Amino acid sequence: MARSDWRLLVVEDDPDGQEVVATILEYLKIPIDVASDAQEAEAFLFNSGNVYHAIILDLALPDKDGWTLLSEIRGNAATAETPCIAMTAYHTSKLREEALIAGFTAYFPKPIDTTSFLRALESILG
Repeated sequence: MARSDWRLLVVEDDPDGQEVVATILEYLKIPIDVASDAQEAEAFLFNSGNVYHAIILDLALPDKDGWTLLSEIRGNAATAETPCIAMTAYHTSKLREEALIAGFTAYFPKPIDTTSFLRALESILG
């Protein structure tokens, strides 16, 4: 599948973080939608009719954390198999391990390393 055929949802509350991820993905010609919190993400995921090939999800959101949102995504038949990629500014190796055990497909500390991020997307969606 070509990158331009992908559609990703970026769930990030920090405007600078949104801009960084959006810039990377737009440069790569990957269509995205951006949600600033879990409520907006839920509207995109469960009410918009859009199909996402992956969800990039900040673990620290203001209304619901990324862990809770991941649980809702996995509990919904329409999104249960959608790859979810965790991002966080609060990186530890233990947190990485916990995220992968919880069901995230991949994990990235902020700031995002563009090369490894793209490789992971291509591996997950390729």
